[in-house]
Amino acid sequence: MVRRRTATLSLTAAAVLAATPLLTSCGAEHPGTAAVVGGQTISMSTLQSQVKAVRDAQGGSAQTAQLIESTSDLDRTTLGGLVFDRVLDTAARQAGVTVTRAEVQQARSAAEAQAGGAAALRDQLLQQYAVAPNGIDDFYRVQAEAQALARKLGVDLATPDGQAAVTKSLVKTAQQMRVDVNPRYGTWNSQTLTIGTASTPWLRHAVAPTPAA
Repeated sequence: MVRRRTATLSLTAAAVLAATPLLTSCGAEHPGTAAVVGGQTISMSTLQSQVKAVRDAQGGSAQTAQLIESTSDLDRTTLGGLVFDRVLDTAARQAGVTVTRAEVQQARSAAEAQAGGAAALRDQLLQQYAVAPNGIDDFYRVQAEAQALARKLGVDLATPDGQAAVTKSLVKTAQQMRVDVNPRYGTWNSQTLTIGTASTPWLRHAVAPTPAA
């Protein structure tokens, strides 16, 4: 999921992870591996399955060419989202935060009402965030988890101070986990919580999308 919501907000982070990558060549040492996060593997097949779902959805859109052009780095940003999700899950678990399926469905239903229906929301998420229809629940799980973590920290994720506090927590978690990315996709940056020069920050998961015009 490229995955990812009013996305130009700047992030602050306490420190940058300075560690020698475990995998000189992730693909060479672990065939079929896109990344290893905290000892858990993200396989190439998992990554490509998510990328294909987005491309298939884009192929059925009236804006196919525009959508594909705007997501030319889809492999990298999708993998960045998968890595970030592992970091967020770990941070939430360490903080004692849990998100129920009912909460995810509630967030999705509210977004559908705001967007003008389920079909409108599907189009909106595909166009703005390259989220395929089968990734919508996960999109809102990430959002709910980030919001719940912010509440646990006693901050408001809608404010710059709240974003900075949650980012600091996530960066600390990322530093504790070993994140190694297959070099073909770039290098994990623990300051931005993205891979390489990806421009989409983690806040795309945490801030609700604006209604379609």
